[in-house]
Amino acid sequence: QVQLVESGGGLVQAGGSLRLSCAASGSIFSFNAMGWYRQAPGRQRDLVASIAGGGTTTYALSVKGRFTISRDNAKNTVYLQMNNLNPEDTGVYYCRANRGIAFYWGQGTQVTVSS
Repeated sequence: QVQLVESGGGLVQAGGSLRLSCAASGSIFSFNAMGWYRQAPGRQRDLVASIAGGGTTTYALSVKGRFTISRDNAKNTVYLQMNNLNPEDTGVYYCRANRGIAFYWGQGTQVTVSS
């Protein structure tokens, strides 16, 4: 069974930075892609950034230039470096991994950006 464990969330002031981590229970080589999603209160869960097995990355327009997704295959971990945070970035951040038609979610980590 695949387990994804997020960490690194917290409370930060606007303009600050956080780095989220998503540690997988097994090798991330087996995943077609991994991504970070954000769910703000009362809103749907939206894609923030993703990274494919070959390293291709995609970003939501709202975070492009501020967030960077990366992966460390040796540590089976995917990261989301978030810079210049603003209050609109507040929400629960979830890690997701895809393997074929199956996908897996982590439990989420809260990010709160104060103005």
